[in-house]
Amino acid sequence: MTTPLDAPESSQNAAPESLASGTRGAAGRSLRQIAWQRFRRDRVGMAGGVVVVLLILAALFAPLLTAWFGYPPNQFDQELIDPLTGGVLQDPDQPALGLDPWGGISTQHLLGVEPVNGRDLFSRIVHGARTSLLVATIATLVCVAIGTVLGVVAGYFGGWIDTAISRAMDIFLAFPLLLFAIALVGVIPDGAFGLQGNDLRIGVLVFIIGFFNWPYIGRIVRGQTLTLREREFVEASRSLGAGSAHIVFREILPNLVTPILVYSTLLIPTNILFEAALSFLGVGINPPMATWGGMLENALRFYTTSPHFVIVPGLAIFLTVLAFNLFGDGLRDAFDPRSSD
Repeated sequence: MTTPLDAPESSQNAAPESLASGTRGAAGRSLRQIAWQRFRRDRVGMAGGVVVVLLILAALFAPLLTAWFGYPPNQFDQELIDPLTGGVLQDPDQPALGLDPWGGISTQHLLGVEPVNGRDLFSRIVHGARTSLLVATIATLVCVAIGTVLGVVAGYFGGWIDTAISRAMDIFLAFPLLLFAIALVGVIPDGAFGLQGNDLRIGVLVFIIGFFNWPYIGRIVRGQTLTLREREFVEASRSLGAGSAHIVFREILPNLVTPILVYSTLLIPTNILFEAALSFLGVGINPPMATWGGMLENALRFYTTSPHFVIVPGLAIFLTVLAFNLFGDGLRDAFDPRSSD
């Protein structure tokens, strides 16, 4: 069907005017705009993203939050504790009233206090969020850096390079990481490499998690690179005389940003759980530094008299991991080209 020659001039100019005014169809939108519209329609993913943002803000402003709503995370309030049982008293002025089933929750202590020492749980939770997110984020960045570099190299060059890197991935994936972490963290000295105490332990945890978990993202990047190197735009660049460095950094890597970003959001909660597990086993961050895993380890002795001491850090870990997983799933669905718009 052809367009009538006597069509009104206004109708001929309708499409350009609509584009100029910013009213564009789906074909005129960028991938980022389409993904953002998909993600906004995903209420579960949006809820997870909001919780993730709140957790990051709480970790960044932990000292300010504890100054406003709590006490220093290592301040002991022994007057709130029963000297015989170690539980939290209902009223420190009237010990005969017995233990408080709510663990001392009040306007002064929003989440109650720890048994035995009376430290404020709210303060330790927000400072524990800072510790967990710090370790998990830096370790994830290390994973992404190593996995992206080796995955791109293996996928693009192929041959014996791909074989060597792929076999290295298989070896690292079969490595008993938890046992190695327990053995290594348990024997490190108090000072090394210019670091002391928990600074050294955080560095060791980041090294263990980042260096031994890179194959997970490396395999994804390798698979994507194998597909991208056969695409038309890569062949066009190669036919124009572009070198391998140009193709890798200007053509392939920009197209890997989305899968790397999505998988990173799913890798962070795994690293949070790993750090919490090591602290729970007593080979992670040393006390009195606040960690969610260390709080759970201390709470096991008081779960019958002070159940809130178990519930609060347990919920913190559960909600954090759930929020990151929902956020990552939402991002993956938003950037999936096979999903309907």
